Amino acid sequence: MYRSMKTTVDIPDSLLEEAKRLAARQGTTLRELLLDGLRRGVAERKRAVEFRLRKATFRGHGLQPGMADASWERIRELAYEGRGG
Repeated sequence: MYRSMKTTVDIPDSLLEEAKRLAARQGTTLRELLLDGLRRGVAERKRAVEFRLRKATFRGHGLQPGMADASWERIRELAYEGRGG
């Protein structure tokens, strides 16, 4: 057995009625249906990790010589050189 706490949650009437009908059809209680949904929601959010950009290198050795101190504008200009950009 686990400890529980009573709380109040505002649920739209239509959703509550639908949940009650579903619980009755499945032979369970509204409480168990709500707990199941809450458990699933919490587990799903726990699995969602912060976005991390994957490392995408192209077997190079960094910037070309002389570009380490170049501005972003200069790097972009060279990247699009001859490409209409």
